[in-house]
Amino acid sequence: MVRLNTPLNTEDILSLKLGEMVFINGIIFTGRYKVHRYLANEKPPISSMPFDLQGGVIYHCGPLLKKHDDNYSVLSAGPSTSSRVDLYQPEVIRTYNIKAIIGKGGMGINTIKAMQECKCIYLNTISGSAVYLANRIKKVIGGYKIDEFSDIEAMWAFEVEDFPAVLTIDTQGNTLHKNIKNLSSVNIINLIQR
Repeated sequence: MVRLNTPLNTEDILSLKLGEMVFINGIIFTGRYKVHRYLANEKPPISSMPFDLQGGVIYHCGPLLKKHDDNYSVLSAGPSTSSRVDLYQPEVIRTYNIKAIIGKGGMGINTIKAMQECKCIYLNTISGSAVYLANRIKKVIGGYKIDEFSDIEAMWAFEVEDFPAVLTIDTQGNTLHKNIKNLSSVNIINLIQR
């Protein structure tokens, strides 16, 4: 088990091993399809954004929030399927020096190549535990593009404490997802041959 504090630097993540349990502390940023498309195509300078993404952690999540007078609380924050943003993820990693992605299901080959180049990791979090994960969010720092994209599709900055995930793609491009797929294929062949 490893605890990581954001923003991350390369040294924080180089020694992590596939299958290792990781707990994130600090600020993470949500981003789904609309956010990734916007960041990849428009490339807004960091100076024009309310958050500094350098060394950041992007969480593929469309949270359910409740608005109060002067702030928000998070009711649900489960992971979205990461492959939905695969087209834009490499450019976002390269442009904004993203060091970790949290989601479910892994990423495609082009994203993995960008992760290798930029020393970024992929963390798979617990699917089906949206309320538990929302409880790991201690504070909503703010949102970006809320009116344009909607609450669910906007980028949010969350302060998290011991946000759980498992390292499934490392900085070298090794992927637990591929390992499991290969092992499953071998097991299926063995079952068929019986």
